[in-house]
Amino acid sequence: MSTVVAVGAQWGDEGKGKIVDWLGPQADLVARFQGGNNAGHTLVVDGETTVLHVVPSGILHPGSVNLIGPGVVVDPAILLGELAKLEERGILKDPSRIRVSGRAHVILPWHTALDAARETAAGKAKIGTTGRGIGPCYEDKVARRGVRVADLREAGELRTKLESIAAQKNVELTKVHGAEPIDVDALYAQCLEWGRQLEPYIDHTGRILDRSLRGGKNVLFEGAQGTFLDIDHGTYPFVTSSNCVAGAVCTGSGIGPTKIDRVIGITKAYTTRVGSGPFPTELLDETGEQLRKAGAEFGATTGRPRRCGWLDGVLLREAVTVNGLTDLAINKLDILSGFDEIKVCTAYDIDGKITEDFPMTLAEAERAKPVYETMPGWSEDVRGLTSIEQFPDNARRYIERIEALAEIPAALLSVGPGREETIIVRELFG
Repeated sequence: MSTVVAVGAQWGDEGKGKIVDWLGPQADLVARFQGGNNAGHTLVVDGETTVLHVVPSGILHPGSVNLIGPGVVVDPAILLGELAKLEERGILKDPSRIRVSGRAHVILPWHTALDAARETAAGKAKIGTTGRGIGPCYEDKVARRGVRVADLREAGELRTKLESIAAQKNVELTKVHGAEPIDVDALYAQCLEWGRQLEPYIDHTGRILDRSLRGGKNVLFEGAQGTFLDIDHGTYPFVTSSNCVAGAVCTGSGIGPTKIDRVIGITKAYTTRVGSGPFPTELLDETGEQLRKAGAEFGATTGRPRRCGWLDGVLLREAVTVNGLTDLAINKLDILSGFDEIKVCTAYDIDGKITEDFPMTLAEAERAKPVYETMPGWSEDVRGLTSIEQFPDNARRYIERIEALAEIPAALLSVGPGREETIIVRELFG
């Protein structure tokens, strides 16, 4: 039995889907433990692109069972849409390959309506959410007024819950934001239909995990977003509404911390961010635009252009600390081919004081100026390489510098979007 947690080491969009897909054949189970359809994992297999928002990235491997844990918030319409597409393509032939926790909370229409209305009302102070209702759903979960997946099968209790919640939600929608109220009768009928369609997939995912681990199975835990979008450890308030770090695996899936063997942190060879918030190494020049175009840096969920900058070593070290990372996966090394020189941030200058630690407050993070180390670039195309020994000398030195800054080794290197464009440096399972 071996367990591996895959988490983002930046602000999300690090290419976690590709890495989880690549590790998938070695895992008997792939478990998603937090977030919702505000995440988008893009997989490219044999030239065909698949974008998943809720279903774990292991689904493309026929031998795996994929779990959506209690820490996830589920939009039934989005999930059912993904399942239908996977069925149409012949990828999902057996419902038992997708198990949805009955304890996962449901994103309802008032969540998405309030998300959009609140962002509009915030104006320039908006967080930059995806507008998918994730935050309002987690808000209801914590306030103990949420609807869970299992509730969709309980007609009597469901009606009472919806009426009670609607009394508060519709007041905010209509009186505060001037929006249309949610029709409870229509929502009730829709929820019952969702429950009927999801019935074959609903299960106690925690028990499945426990039985599998006791039986010596390999389990891969898949996170959404990234370390610095974590509600506690990220650049608050410009964060998501859940815990994205490796520790959230335990609460979000239902296992104890003693069951975790390895934690792989996924990082790009540079840094990107979507939405508002501090970004010390952001490049607002031709270099930043070159990275965006070469890396096709547009959000898989929203299509928004990503902000781009050089690799932030301060950010990476903090990710190692808060996640307990044991290994790195470095994505998009191919995008840096053709740069005469490459910069990497090794420290921050905050009010004239040099620090190698990520600041505690948002104000300090916004004032942080990167202290760069410049390294020679490489002109050779690294796509098609199959081992680290084949890399140009300068590319190998750059990888070694990243490892030195993180103080952990790289286990996987990515030189292109395809599944086969992944180089293994060290094994993770076993």
